[in-house]
Amino acid sequence: MATHEPHWQKIAKAKFVSITESIPKAWRLESLPSNEEQRDVTGDYIRQYLSEEEVEITEAVATTIVHNTSAGRWTAEAVTKAFCHRASLAHQLTNCLHETFFDAAIEDAKALDDYYSKHHKPMGPLHGLPVSLKDQFHVKGVETSMGYVGWLGTFEGKRGTGKEKVFESEMVKELRSLGAVLYCKTSVPHTLMTGETVNNIIGYTWNPKNRNLSCGGSSGGEGALIGLRGSPVGFGTDIGGSVRIPAAFNGLYGLRPSHGRLPYQGMANSMDGQNSVLSVVGPLAPSVGTLQLLVKSLLSREPWLHDPLVHDMPWRDEKAVIPQNRQLSFAVLRHDGAVELHPPVKRAVEIVVQALEKKGHKVMDWNPPSHKQGLDFLAKAWTYDKGADMRSAFELSGEPAAPQLGHTYDADSKLEPPEDAIHIAGNNVAMREYQKEYMEYWNSTAELTGTGMPVDIVILPVAPFAAARPEGYLYYGYSSIVNLLDYTACTLPVTTVYKNVDTMDPSSFKPLNSLDRKVMATYDPEIYDGAHVGVQLMGRRLQEEKVLAVTEYVAGMLDSINLHRL
Repeated sequence: MATHEPHWQKIAKAKFVSITESIPKAWRLESLPSNEEQRDVTGDYIRQYLSEEEVEITEAVATTIVHNTSAGRWTAEAVTKAFCHRASLAHQLTNCLHETFFDAAIEDAKALDDYYSKHHKPMGPLHGLPVSLKDQFHVKGVETSMGYVGWLGTFEGKRGTGKEKVFESEMVKELRSLGAVLYCKTSVPHTLMTGETVNNIIGYTWNPKNRNLSCGGSSGGEGALIGLRGSPVGFGTDIGGSVRIPAAFNGLYGLRPSHGRLPYQGMANSMDGQNSVLSVVGPLAPSVGTLQLLVKSLLSREPWLHDPLVHDMPWRDEKAVIPQNRQLSFAVLRHDGAVELHPPVKRAVEIVVQALEKKGHKVMDWNPPSHKQGLDFLAKAWTYDKGADMRSAFELSGEPAAPQLGHTYDADSKLEPPEDAIHIAGNNVAMREYQKEYMEYWNSTAELTGTGMPVDIVILPVAPFAAARPEGYLYYGYSSIVNLLDYTACTLPVTTVYKNVDTMDPSSFKPLNSLDRKVMATYDPEIYDGAHVGVQLMGRRLQEEKVLAVTEYVAGMLDSINLHRL
């Protein structure tokens, strides 16, 4: 007997096909290797499908691209076409795109070239720079599904609003005014609340460096695309690690700014109106200089005049320098008291610590208030509505939730009543008190650093693993604590997994709890071999300039002493 295909599945398949068909035929690959046949599709593998000129353009960092487009050496059209081609290849190899609008992008690029020809100057500081966007940004002419089948053909699940395919998010307008070229939107997990990117439209988005593993989430499509250099820079969002996780998993720099630094106005989101722990928007790129360029350029547009939640805080050049009159002081968190690190992540942390100590910087142990206590407050904030918002999005089409999300959103599971105002207020007070306690602990380190100043930067893992195996993202504590505190953090690529170096003696591991045991059980050096490994550098609130400057300094240090590949 023939089985009936659910209506949602037909819609999802049609959308998947439409994404593929939006890729020009000349750029479609005739055959695709399986993940087992070709684990790593970065570098030479993807280059084989590109011309020498396309490789030169797409492997240049954003600062080089805008230098060349602003000087008339490269046309915006040539740059845009090169990245459209490479993004098309990236999608076929990893499932990283939700929307392409290449034709519109090329027309925008031509208009920029016309402007340059007429005025002999660039449109703005991002003249001709392709920028990719996570599928939360609204861009005219294309859909915003956020991975939900039920959002296709709607505006955030609603029909007849008049905003469908015409409304644009605030940052989209600002990027255009700066001369950027927008050309694609990248994959996300439906709900945005998992560290793996999976939905019923595009399936699973793989890690291009090691296709045994996840690209991360929820800005996972950005991580995979930029990891394959199908974009020189993109924007994701972060409420529990969603910029930093895919950045670390894909060997990239990713900035999680404090709330209110960059504009979020007009973007689609989950749990919109939950204001205890707010999602923030941040860039991912292969270089720190790119992050600095994008943040500085956006702030030059005075986004606080158009987003009521953005602080009136221009880029501060004086904060973006390393102090010359004293040594920096660092702290390191090697274990958060809940889950042990996989061997390659342990090694990455120690590489950074040793590099800093060799340069004369003091690195002290970080012993803050209990992270578990803080994470409990965060978990409550994420579940104030008991899943009602996300469940309603699934109910629009009848599609099931991915297994990574558990059973909270199953149609046949009981929906608990949401938290009332008294309990929400109580959690907010408890969070504020915890943040105060953490702040004072940080202040107290002035007595230990030897500089007379508190610790400048804290080194900590992004996750206990180099990347998650499918359905294996079991613990978010290392990334999410930053969101609870609303601190600024940036990822730092450090090394890759070496199966003969990153070994483990099971008898030496003493799990603290069942979750600790489960997380460590996911490690297999053969499966992880070759994967990127990164850490994060955490500063205090609204220290974006300082955190980026220190990240660039440490990255240069790793390169200069040749430790980043050990």
